[in-house]
Amino acid sequence: MIRTKRELAEYLREDARANGRSSEKAKLVGDVIWKFQRALRLHEFQLNRTDGMKRLALLPRLYARWRFHRLSLKLGFSIPPNVFDKGLSIAHYGTIVVSKAARVGAYCRIHEGVTIGATNGSDKAACIGDRVFLASGAKIIGDVCVADDVAIAANAVVTKSIDEAGTTWGGVPARKISDRDSHANLNANLWK
Repeated sequence: MIRTKRELAEYLREDARANGRSSEKAKLVGDVIWKFQRALRLHEFQLNRTDGMKRLALLPRLYARWRFHRLSLKLGFSIPPNVFDKGLSIAHYGTIVVSKAARVGAYCRIHEGVTIGATNGSDKAACIGDRVFLASGAKIIGDVCVADDVAIAANAVVTKSIDEAGTTWGGVPARKISDRDSHANLNANLWK
C-alpha cells in the first residue's frame, strides 16, 4: 500500500523495472499501459497518503481518480487500487478483471483476459504470491492461495489453492503440468 511519496517512487521504479523500461516517464504518444500503471499508483497514493495533506489535496486526488478511471475504461482493465504489490507488469491491453478483495504479491506479470475473482457472492478472493505469471485467459476464482514463483498457463482455471512454489499449472481445472518456475516468463531485469 502506497502511503508516502517515497513509497510511490519505489513502486513506480519497481514497476518500470518489471516492465523492462529504462525510464519511469511515459512517452507523449502511445504508451497507454504504462500511463495506466502510473495513474493506478498515483491514485493509490492519493487514497492512502498519511502526510496530513489528504484533505487539502482534493483537486489532485480527484484528478488522479478521474485519470485512473478514464484509462481503465479505455484499456478494458477492471483493476481496483491497493490490490497489486510493487513490480506489476501488464503485458497487453484487453479485458483484465480483478476483485477488490484479491491480494497479489510483488513482481506479478499479467496478460489479457485474466480474471481474479470471488465466487458465489462471496467477498473473499485469491491471495497470490510473489513473482507469479498469469498467462492469457487465466482464471483464478474463489478464496484460494497461489504460492510464490508459480506460472499459470493460458486459459487455466484455478479453483483450488496451489501450495507448491516454483511450479507451472494448466488446464480446466488447473493441475500441475511442470516443475518449472515462473522466472522465464518474467522480465530478465528482475534477476540482475
